[in-house]
Amino acid sequence: MPRFVAGFVMASAIAAALLLLPGCADRPHLQAHTPAASQPAADHARLVAERFDKREVRIPMRDGVKLFTTIFIPKNATRPLPILLKRTPYGCRPYGDAKFPDFLGPSPLFNDRDYAFVYQDVRGRFMSEGIFENMRPHIDHKRDSRDIDESTDTYDTIDWLLKNVKNNNGRVGMHGISYPGFYCSAGMIDSHPALVASSPQAPVADWWFDDFFHNGAFFLVHAFNFMAIFDQPRRGPTTERGEDFKHGTPDGYAFFLNMGPLKNSNSRYFHNRMTFWNEMLDHPAYDPFWQARNILPHLRNIRCAVMTVGGWYDAEDLYGTFMTYRSIEKQNPGIANTLVIGPWAHGGWARSPGERLGNAFFGDKTGDFYRREIELRFFERLLRQADDADLPEAYVFETGANRWRKFDAWPPRQAQSLSMYLDDRGALRDAQPAGAAFDEFISDPARPVPFTEEIRTEMTKEYMTDDQRFASRRADVLTYQTAPLTADLTLAGPLDADLWVSTSASDADWVVKLIDVYPDGAKDDHDAARTRPLAGAQMMIRSEVLRGRYRNRPDAPEPMTPDEPTRIHIKLQDVLHTFRPGHRVMIQIQSTWFPLVDRNPQKYVPNIFMADEADFQPATHRVYHEPARASRIECAVLR
Repeated sequence: MPRFVAGFVMASAIAAALLLLPGCADRPHLQAHTPAASQPAADHARLVAERFDKREVRIPMRDGVKLFTTIFIPKNATRPLPILLKRTPYGCRPYGDAKFPDFLGPSPLFNDRDYAFVYQDVRGRFMSEGIFENMRPHIDHKRDSRDIDESTDTYDTIDWLLKNVKNNNGRVGMHGISYPGFYCSAGMIDSHPALVASSPQAPVADWWFDDFFHNGAFFLVHAFNFMAIFDQPRRGPTTERGEDFKHGTPDGYAFFLNMGPLKNSNSRYFHNRMTFWNEMLDHPAYDPFWQARNILPHLRNIRCAVMTVGGWYDAEDLYGTFMTYRSIEKQNPGIANTLVIGPWAHGGWARSPGERLGNAFFGDKTGDFYRREIELRFFERLLRQADDADLPEAYVFETGANRWRKFDAWPPRQAQSLSMYLDDRGALRDAQPAGAAFDEFISDPARPVPFTEEIRTEMTKEYMTDDQRFASRRADVLTYQTAPLTADLTLAGPLDADLWVSTSASDADWVVKLIDVYPDGAKDDHDAARTRPLAGAQMMIRSEVLRGRYRNRPDAPEPMTPDEPTRIHIKLQDVLHTFRPGHRVMIQIQSTWFPLVDRNPQKYVPNIFMADEADFQPATHRVYHEPARASRIECAVLR
């Protein structure tokens, strides 16, 4: 069995620990599922209209504000109805008593089940009264009816539904993806007694670590495009959403580079009309503004069963998925708390077959399997008390091996720790480096590394599986890899980068990618949709970024000392991936990732978003790999 080494194979004393024994462009926020292409959407809506009666109501909250709510009741129900609720900031379209959506519930599989389906515009959005607040802060200790938050609005809604939906069975479930996933999380706090099942899916948990800021690095293309629509001012209840932003070019790299410093977004495009965009620019650090919008510490007093769902390739809320599951597990001992992770992009489990993403192929229709065998059975068992087996603690898809795994804990209890060290001549080894050395590159904000080869104006959902050869061929991207493996290597659980770095400037971003390198002789699988050959592919498995000024504390930015070796830690979230024999494990390190991440001027400016053009400067960055400063990747392996 080989030792981790780039280029040539050596014997390894710990290699036995690396064996695996077999075990078991659309806008995802706005629509959670696309019906089968074989039937027009109008036909789906007609079928829903034939089966359900629709009622639009306004439900009063404890402070008198009324929330617009749509209720669908099956016409010929023969048994008491469970209630399935979704609260959303994206609108309960289509509005009007005579207009019907393409399907009801989390997926079309629910259409022929007897449920009362309920949709609600959250406070201050679309047709609901009140003032909207992004990620409305939770109030732990409420004094009177004026202390409202999303947990009280959920409680009051459920209470009203129980009294006003005829023939209900007294059991309520909630579901929602992304921002609606946040409303699921908030609605579970101090749960209403009738709430028995909730499934926050890709839930936003803390926007400074989720969608928009990743360890302080600003996800520019995603935040800009999202807020350009979502943050448009509302002048009263409305059924209309904001207009799409027109970039004037299909080339997002060129558009955002030509925009210049981020502060130009207002002078050129938004003209100070976007309130939350301006608040983001005023709060680049994890200060009290963002801390108050972190729902995780408040996920207590949850009494319902929870199924948190996410995708390995969720470019938006992977952090929120894992942290929501972990926070509920820690703060609510004894409840049924399940984690489901599949090989999906953001929301892909709800609207796609799930057999591929970009150039990655997963061997089966994982989305279909999830909707039929996991999601439907979760709600049926809890809302109807159906005679069905409980879900495991963790139901997780293993990429690379392309199979579902069941675990009684996440991370798996049997996983064993492993360190992979960066070494000389681009090696990645399982032993510490022996000699003093470093690698360096020049990072130029005027010529940043692109995050994808695609010519697009949005954050592509496929970028998380993209072939990284376009990046590894650049001089400002460092590459380290193992020798070809002679046996399966399965990484499971959290993945952390522990690096020693320096910069000739006073600030820098640090991007780390985990990559599965296919053999040069790899044959294409039977995926007919593959757009490029697998031979030699560098398929990205996981990636993350840290803004150097936040290396010690996210709430207290500080400049880096030029040319001083500094230790940094970057959490790359979790992984369950098998590297096959003949494949290599690769780590790439770079400093720009554009326009996914905004450009760091590399000159420390107290508010980085207010940097001027003159502040942007090239800098020399170093990554050290020597005994006293050993840069490594910390992970765990399954045998």
